[in-house]
Amino acid sequence: MNIASEHHVVKGKNTYTFNAFLLKRDSMDWYRDELFLHKAVRRYAGKNVDSIHNAILSFSPVVSSKWNKLAEQNARPEVRPYMLHYDAFNNRIDRIVRPQEMHILEKEVFGEGLFSSKMAPWESFVKRMLIHQLGEAGVACPLTCTIGLIALLEQYPNGDHPELREILQHTKEGMDGDFAIGAQFMSEIQGGSDLPANVLEAVPDGKNYRLYGNKFFCSVAHADYSVVTAKVTGSDKVSTFIVPSWLPGDKLPEKRNSYQINRIKWKMGTAELPTGEIQYDGAVAYPVGPNDKGVAVAAGIVLTLSRLEIGIACAGFMLRASREAKLYGDFRTVFGKKVKDYPLSASTLLRLQHAAERTTAGAFKIYDLFLSLHQPLNAGIPKDQPEELRKQLFNLRELILLQKICVTNEGADVLRDAISVFGGHGVMEEFSALPRIFRDVVVNEQWEGPRNLLLTQIYRDIERVADWYHPDEFVRNVLKGAAEETITMFSNQLVDLLQKPVCREVNEESIKAAEEWDAFCDLFFKAYQTVAREEVLK
Repeated sequence: MNIASEHHVVKGKNTYTFNAFLLKRDSMDWYRDELFLHKAVRRYAGKNVDSIHNAILSFSPVVSSKWNKLAEQNARPEVRPYMLHYDAFNNRIDRIVRPQEMHILEKEVFGEGLFSSKMAPWESFVKRMLIHQLGEAGVACPLTCTIGLIALLEQYPNGDHPELREILQHTKEGMDGDFAIGAQFMSEIQGGSDLPANVLEAVPDGKNYRLYGNKFFCSVAHADYSVVTAKVTGSDKVSTFIVPSWLPGDKLPEKRNSYQINRIKWKMGTAELPTGEIQYDGAVAYPVGPNDKGVAVAAGIVLTLSRLEIGIACAGFMLRASREAKLYGDFRTVFGKKVKDYPLSASTLLRLQHAAERTTAGAFKIYDLFLSLHQPLNAGIPKDQPEELRKQLFNLRELILLQKICVTNEGADVLRDAISVFGGHGVMEEFSALPRIFRDVVVNEQWEGPRNLLLTQIYRDIERVADWYHPDEFVRNVLKGAAEETITMFSNQLVDLLQKPVCREVNEESIKAAEEWDAFCDLFFKAYQTVAREEVLK
């Protein structure tokens, strides 16, 4: 007998496999198998609910399988976007090199026509929530920026610039099957979120303008068109412009519209998304919106929609994290018991599910308010509107801000807790998408205004309207459906906080008040989400 052969057969044999878990995880349909999402659609989609439900059922398998695999391939560090500044003949082209899988995913996602007038708003909403479950994947931020560009062009049509009508058609309805991608370039090195500090110069050139200067943080650097804020020569006010990346006939020869991409940023998350530094040297720009009202236009339309989309994205992140943690908890055996059968793990899984459902329900409820107000994207609260409408617009404004800061903050906690369910495997990049999505949600927390900036804005907003919209009434309207004791508690807390030095000079008292305000906003918004969740579950 061959002893070595015998030892090979008998010793060291381990038949453990993850195949059962992988088979179940990879066969999951992110809409069909998410019953809470079905209930939310049934509650909010209205008279066309059946057709919307069926359209999403047809769409979901592509996201859950093909697009998910493409997203995983695009996330590999060796295929991160990089710059090719010159061609073989020393022509400056600033080509952003991305993997072929990214081009396929991008073309198919945008080819869905998610912003077309042919697609019902709720159908687009739920499809986007499913797409966000991919993580950034190189398509989430481009979708978000394109929404803002379309809304800006629809809000401020400009008959003097036929180019803007073509851009709207190209981004919203597509041209010959090609859907353009939008971006928003607002941040400069000296200002960040402080848009009034912009110094990029817009020089009049007939009916158009020419841009000169630098934008320091430009996500979706590969876009076809971008929303850019700049100051017109001689003005200290910011205006808004649409800038094509290529002028007609120049895209194929890769001749950019008089600007250069200095480099691609190296970020902790959203790594598949090219974020660049751009130097303008006479780029042709088309004005859009009221002149010298660029900050109000950008914040009232573009940033509002971006913040709204971040809430939808975090719902998608949490749904996926909860679902995959639950699957693994039901599969993995540790010390003779399944992970889900340990009380601490069971508590974590329940907390993840509850957070995902709350966040999803809250996103639906806010979007429903957004749709019901028809034209809620205003540069401020219009004074000439009936007071009741002004109050609803104010509620929407504050809820979008609260959602943005609260769900990104909780989203990081949810992803971290979901990763912990997997133990050591949870941090393995090839084992699960959760580490990648965790980094994405942390980056999302900084997009469109970091937490402290928006907390300050919310406080000042409520202070500013208190003479016609009492804080108690605001709380009662937002938390309608909550228990009376809950409403009274938050109302009393808000009235009390508005008497404290939350936004005044730094001292021991103001720091303590600021901490109380931070905690209040989180708990207040969770109370709103809880009402939304209960409404879906009725």
